[in-house]
Amino acid sequence: MSTASVLIAPEEIDRGRTGSAGPAPRYTLLLTTDATLIEAAQRLRHDVFTAETGFALTGSADGRDADRFDEHCDHLLVREDVTGEIVGCYRMLPPAGAVAAGSLYSATEFDVRALDPLRPGLVEMGRAVVRSDHRSGAVVLLMWAGILAYLDRCGYDYVTGCVSVPVHGPDGYPPGAQIRGVRDFVRRRHAAPALYTVHPYRPVTVGGKGLDDIEPPERLAVPPLMRGYLRLGAQVCGEPAHDPDFGVGDFPALLDKRRADTRYLRRLRSVAAAATLAGGIAP
Repeated sequence: MSTASVLIAPEEIDRGRTGSAGPAPRYTLLLTTDATLIEAAQRLRHDVFTAETGFALTGSADGRDADRFDEHCDHLLVREDVTGEIVGCYRMLPPAGAVAAGSLYSATEFDVRALDPLRPGLVEMGRAVVRSDHRSGAVVLLMWAGILAYLDRCGYDYVTGCVSVPVHGPDGYPPGAQIRGVRDFVRRRHAAPALYTVHPYRPVTVGGKGLDDIEPPERLAVPPLMRGYLRLGAQVCGEPAHDPDFGVGDFPALLDKRRADTRYLRRLRSVAAAATLAGGIAP
């Protein structure tokens, strides 16, 4: 049965955006398995992955980014309520969904057997995008609050996911330099315990060079999704995998909710506390 529930209502989030004409945006976070809403998310993903600098995905004939995991996921969508448009999305693959799908998505890129002991309480997050004109602090905070609300609601302790860093990074970065810089940074400061190390089937290579042979950038730019994971206290479980279809290196991240940064958790819970977790059906 397809459903669409309000996970976090607009009255509970910071929705102000100053300096723009017209009404301030109002965002609602929806938790859904509704096919029509999932198709809207797939079209948003396609638009971001094919049109924006840093991604190399070739457009599909039907204008959707879809795969076999979508039907087994709970989808979290950010709706801008003034227009009714879906402006952000990500998906959560719960333990039962991973069994039904045959694996985690990350298992297509990594040997993830080291995570098997965590699987009963492990949710995989993926395909996170926000439309470029809505990438405000309020939307990012709402999305992370939604992850926490989902974990709390369902009783899971761990979230994992592949965090993408483009091969062709910010202007002035040689190909692969941003991935090398992020790899070095997380290895020094945010490495997961060795027992949770996963191994990429296809390590990152650029122009025939492995990461160790690519010069790191003088100034590191850490992508927003990676910053969010690390701010919460996530760790990285090894070397990145190369995804040439998207033109990125994917880092395997793991967050134990019970060991997360308590100050940031409190901030997120203040957003999610009054959410309609058993919520009514969204219009």
